[in-house]
Amino acid sequence: MGADHEAVRARLGRVGAWTFAFDALQAGDVRDAAAAIESLGYSALWVPEGGSSREIFAHLSLLLAATSGITVCSGIANITARHPEAMAGGARTLADAYGERAVVGIGIGHQYTAGRRRQEWEDPIGRMAAYLDQMDAARMGPDPEVPVRRVIAALGPRMLRVAASRALGAHTYFVPVEHTARARELLGREPVLAVEQTAVLSVDPAVARGIARAWAADYLELPNYANNWRRLGYENDLGDGGTDRLIDAAIAWGDASEVATRVREHLDAGADHVCLQMISELDEDVGLPALRELAGELHLTGST
Repeated sequence: MGADHEAVRARLGRVGAWTFAFDALQAGDVRDAAAAIESLGYSALWVPEGGSSREIFAHLSLLLAATSGITVCSGIANITARHPEAMAGGARTLADAYGERAVVGIGIGHQYTAGRRRQEWEDPIGRMAAYLDQMDAARMGPDPEVPVRRVIAALGPRMLRVAASRALGAHTYFVPVEHTARARELLGREPVLAVEQTAVLSVDPAVARGIARAWAADYLELPNYANNWRRLGYENDLGDGGTDRLIDAAIAWGDASEVATRVREHLDAGADHVCLQMISELDEDVGLPALRELAGELHLTGST
């Protein structure tokens, strides 16, 4: 396998953490939480760029400065948010400053002005390819000693092929284990496959599914996620926030052992890395107690 692929695979490790919660916290609290996640033994920390998120390169810099060794990743840096030269410049600066600790996941993202949503979803493959061409042609700042480590957000077969050919691999989100198996088959052995897994640490089915369904409802209204579930045979499961069948496939819930089992199922299906997103009723809940329990169940270094 290629040296760059293996370097990213090694830096990500097997299990990381993924969170929206930092966007609701002050910077000092973010620093403390990031350091706590690192101390639990998670090998990577992923953060998004959405409608109310911090600017992603500022956010990644904050997290890298607050920690000492964990790999920090964008899941994703949104191409609708910046010109490709700006994306290239931000990625090159992080690579220059932090080397292999920075992994830049980029993706089409979502347009946050409703009137432009239809345009936003026209020809995503062509848009991504053109954007990558301009990124690759940009020369902002000195060449970093460690090349930019880039992965691409991908769900469907065509974008997965782009991730395999134009990046070091793919970052998938809101997917069941069967998608991971299909993605690995399509990517082949070399590209990195980093899979986000949302989880609720509750053994009460009504509570767990209630939290999960409230979280999933908005995603199921977005065409890329809805179409991905249709391709997997869930075309009759999308309404009202998703049926129990879809919710149970998408979001792991139960005790720490049951959630850890789902992580292992993704790894067995071909994922190189699984990043856990612990959710609750509170937007600002990073889920540190749950992550601590999971770290112990997954035997992560630093969890004891």
